[in-house]
This record gives sequence, structure tokens and C-alpha cells, in this order.
Amino acid sequence: MEPMRANLCRICIAIFWADAVSRGRRVKPLITFLNGKLIEALPTLAIIEVNGVGYEVLIPLSSFDKLPLPGQPVRLLTHLVVREDAHVLYGFVTVAEREMFRLLVNTVSGIGPKIALNILSGINVTAFRGAVASGDVKMLSQISGVGKKTAERIVIELKDKVGRGGALEASSAQRALSADEQKINDATLALMALGYKLAEAHESIRAAQAVLGPAAGIEELVRASLKKGA
Repeated sequence: MEPMRANLCRICIAIFWADAVSRGRRVKPLITFLNGKLIEALPTLAIIEVNGVGYEVLIPLSSFDKLPLPGQPVRLLTHLVVREDAHVLYGFVTVAEREMFRLLVNTVSGIGPKIALNILSGINVTAFRGAVASGDVKMLSQISGVGKKTAERIVIELKDKVGRGGALEASSAQRALSADEQKINDATLALMALGYKLAEAHESIRAAQAVLGPAAGIEELVRASLKKGA
């Protein structure tokens, strides 16, 4: 009975996806991560075995550099793209990589998964956010598959989403920060992600640290700032 139930499940899933695609509906991906053994890794592709099943996952260079040796345990965050002729899995080692991939394919007109992977392979997430925030079309257009027009479109369509936090994040990465400075910076970015302005967020975090002391962690600083602003 178990094999029959498994087959029925697969049939139901196939019907669900076919119906969703035919109706043009947006559906949530069914596979959000893979946790298994790395069988093979190439700069653009990884094969992962999960409970006896081998999954072929397309990856950017940024994730390839972080993979373990073949035969070792691995966990990849995934994004499933459903096309009429195939279901394609894209994999990422970090949350930031997957978020950037999704931001590109879901927000920027003319950018599909292939170009999004090229961008991730050509620039790290922090530098990308900084380039968008500062309008650095020249840097973006140097990435393989991204010409000047595409770079300009990326800046126009993502600048508001990246915001000034992207510039601050990139600037911080370019200079060596002390542990305390990095903590203040990360806490400031966290508040900005919640809607605070840069100056307001920085002042609030500094004030929270003055009350809680230098040993306070990022989460404590953010919580204290939010309570103060409530």
C-alpha cells in the first residue's frame, strides 16, 4: 500500500503544479532546502543525495566556494522554478544569497534565474547591495551577462528596496571595524530593516548601548531600541 500512496501523492502534486502553471497562479515552492550528502560539485552545479534520491541543483560560484568536499554532509537552501518542460532547483549556501536571487528574479524586469546566478557568481551580496545603493552602474555592468542597460534597470528597480542600508553595509565591509563597531553597525542595519531612518537607528542603538553597557549583544540592543520607540 505504501508505494501506491507514494505514487498517488506524486500524481496529486503533478496535477497541482500543472493546474497552477496553466492558470498563471503564483505558488509557494515545495522544496525549500536539501539536507544530505554532497555527491558531486561543479562551479555551476551540485548533486546531493537525500535518502537515496539524487537532486541536481544549479548553484552560483558564491555557493560553490562554500561547499564541503564530496562525500560530506551538506545543506543547501533551494528555490524551485517550475517551467512547462522542467522543474529546476537552484541552491544556495546562505540565506543572503537566496534572498538576493529571489529579489532579482521577482523584481527586476528582464532578469531570469540564469542572469541572477551570473550576478551572484560575479559579485558578493554585500558589494551588490552597495553598488545598487550608490548607483554604481559601471560595477554592475562588468558582471557577465549584465550590460549597461540591465545594470541601469537593476539600480532603478532595486534602489528603494536596498536603501541606504546597502551603502552602509558595503562601506562597513570595506574597512576594518572593531568588534564593538561591527555590533553597532549590525544592530543599526537591523533597525533600518524594520523601517528606521539611518540617523535615527544609529542614535537609538548608541543610546541603548549607553544604558545596557558594552557587553550587550545585537539582539539586546535592538530590543531595547524597539521598546524605547514603542
